Amino acid sequence: MKIAFYTLGCKVNQYETEAMAERAERCGYTLVNPDEKADVYVINSCTVTAESDRKTRQAVRKFKRANPGSVVVLTGCVPQAYPEIAEELTQADIVMGNRNNHALDELLTKHALTHARQVEIIEHKKGDAFTGDTVTGAGARTRVNIKIEDGCNRFCSYCAIPYSRGRVRSKPLDVLAGELKAVNDAGFLEVVLVGINLSAYGSDTGKSLCDAVELAASFDNIKRVRLGSLEPDHLTPDVVARLSQIEKLCPQFHISLQSGCDSVLKRMNRHYTAEEYAGLCRDLRESFPDATLTTDVMVGFPGESEEDFKTSLEFVKKIGFEKIHVFAYSRRKGTPAAEMPDQIPKAEKENRSRRMITAAGEIRDKFLSAQIGKTVSVLIEEKTEGGVCHGYTPNYTPVKVPGYRGDFNRLVQVKITSAEGDFAIGEEI
Repeated sequence: MKIAFYTLGCKVNQYETEAMAERAERCGYTLVNPDEKADVYVINSCTVTAESDRKTRQAVRKFKRANPGSVVVLTGCVPQAYPEIAEELTQADIVMGNRNNHALDELLTKHALTHARQVEIIEHKKGDAFTGDTVTGAGARTRVNIKIEDGCNRFCSYCAIPYSRGRVRSKPLDVLAGELKAVNDAGFLEVVLVGINLSAYGSDTGKSLCDAVELAASFDNIKRVRLGSLEPDHLTPDVVARLSQIEKLCPQFHISLQSGCDSVLKRMNRHYTAEEYAGLCRDLRESFPDATLTTDVMVGFPGESEEDFKTSLEFVKKIGFEKIHVFAYSRRKGTPAAEMPDQIPKAEKENRSRRMITAAGEIRDKFLSAQIGKTVSVLIEEKTEGGVCHGYTPNYTPVKVPGYRGDFNRLVQVKITSAEGDFAIGEEI
């Protein structure tokens, strides 16, 4: 039987899709692309924004409409956070949360035997242990995501993730070691450690993020260790100092900001000030040569005045982030922010998004232009639509290498000669 996976959302979702896909193959399924004919379509959903929910609904209905004889499975964060979605999306033959997505094959078997709709959403509970399959990297080409942490204890006022992911749970180091060995033995040069609140890794087990990074760096074939999205929590000066001693750790840090205005941060229930965040940025840039800092910025949070927005905009310019993901506040059912007064009109949120994106683009252009003349190490990953190979430097600068004819999954020395769009352009030395 043929099975296809369609993934929405973050690197954690991508990892969990890979784990489900590998298990499906072990159970005898043949993997195909979601635009191909399949017997089973699995939608791994995201619920970070209302737009994510909309895309999930659209995907479930689209796959069922185009393939009425196929089994459509909905899993991930949407049904986990909002179980009532199972009643609404009747086009999904199987609905399960992210707590038990490793049971996909069991639910498919039950459906095949009974032809009855299967709905199985297991609630996250405080004290749960880390669960789920591991991956071998079979579905990757050059870089492998490895989930080491799940859940979040922060309860930011705008966010439904603690309800869809539960509390912080860390992968045991012995389990992680086995997973890393498989990836190392398969010849992958780079691993990306990911989590829902990655910097909280080990806070439930007496370990720290440093332990996981040091373990990943201990494998000979793994030449790069990269970190996924981080929260400022737990990134103390001692942690930064310890991380800076790990030569294989890529000097690229995506640290969620959300706002550069203290009053907005307080209403968001973010537990730091703009100056504390700036101090972390200074520490990272001083500790990691050629480091890049990227971030997420939210605009239009309830009560954000024009002056608040301008304060956040100026803060972004002051830090000089190498890349910024800008998004407008989205009301999430059940969160405190959804009931706050002074909700910002959609048109104004769009206006602020454009202004923030413009500033982010100007900073990005200056950064890419500043790379010209540098000699960098690039992990060659794939070809662009024009047939030009490209890859990434340790600090995650995207580099096109025209004329490259070598193998993928290879580190090459490249001299940057120009910048174009969102890429630096270089030639292999």
